[in-house]
Amino acid sequence: MGRIALWVAVGAAVALVLIAGAAAGVVSSVFGGGGGAGCLGAVTTPGATPAGLSGEQARNAGVIVAVGERMRVPVRGWVIAVATALQESDLINITSGPDDSLGLFQQRPSQGWGTPEQIMNPDYAAGKFYERLVAVPGWERLPLTEAAQAVQRSAYPDAYQRHEARATEIVGAYTGGTLPVCDGAAISASGWTRPVAGTVGSGYRTADRPGHDGVDIMAPRGTVIRAASGGVVVRVRCNIGGNSWEPTGGPMPCDVDGSPSTGGCGWYVEIRHGSGGTGDITSRYCHMIRQPGVSVGQSVMAGQPIGNVGSSGNSSGPHLHYEIHEGYPATEANAVNPVPFMQSKGAPL
Repeated sequence: MGRIALWVAVGAAVALVLIAGAAAGVVSSVFGGGGGAGCLGAVTTPGATPAGLSGEQARNAGVIVAVGERMRVPVRGWVIAVATALQESDLINITSGPDDSLGLFQQRPSQGWGTPEQIMNPDYAAGKFYERLVAVPGWERLPLTEAAQAVQRSAYPDAYQRHEARATEIVGAYTGGTLPVCDGAAISASGWTRPVAGTVGSGYRTADRPGHDGVDIMAPRGTVIRAASGGVVVRVRCNIGGNSWEPTGGPMPCDVDGSPSTGGCGWYVEIRHGSGGTGDITSRYCHMIRQPGVSVGQSVMAGQPIGNVGSSGNSSGPHLHYEIHEGYPATEANAVNPVPFMQSKGAPL
């Protein structure tokens, strides 16, 4: 990818705590995206009232999360379910909607979701949503809006994506403020994790690419990209050649695959970690498949999904271009090799 100048960012590091449940009296669930049996998350604060929710909304969100845990649905599924309910009902158990749609997910008796009485039971409605979600092939690696749409068949298929960040915060409120990461990697003691499950391809400032200020991590299209550490999102942009645009919510030039002759980072995100002093680090994530699922000014946790692998901008195929800058703002001068940096953080790529 080409260099991008003058990057801005502010943030704070956040550590993630994994809680395994049986011994503590809680039921654990395996988090999605390629996780294994040793990667557990749990509902630790079932009575939480996430910021910005009414008592009714919080109770309904709590039911959705609890059902997901009980059914051992990966935590990624909890986020998808809450985002879907935010779009469909604003987490209100609606007694009537378009046609014969009802409840938190606007499920329809005429389409086989159950009787009106069943659908109006949040526990039942959440369970039916999860049943259909986990039947979608590869749902853990799909962009949230595609996974939700595969279940809902909505007339507005792209509407779910805008709720991903809020849904992640809501789910985090029920899991002690943290979410597990299970793409074959854990959060290190220093609060870092690898941003995507994949293998490193093109390296940092190689002889044939001296201007390559990061590394390319090869991963299938749609693979979840995660914040490498806690911090604050400072930039979300579409960058093609010498042009750069703020997200509009509508179609943009970065929504299509780029090519080796196309300049720029495509859809990208920057996060600033540990602002102030010598701990000031900026991470950069390029070539996402669509507008990222986070916004400028948003605090993110280590391992929180921020987007999906794509091939926008200067790219010959799906991968994540990942950069680390030791300083703020991020510039060519303070770029460092992400491979030894991540190794030093206990989170090898």
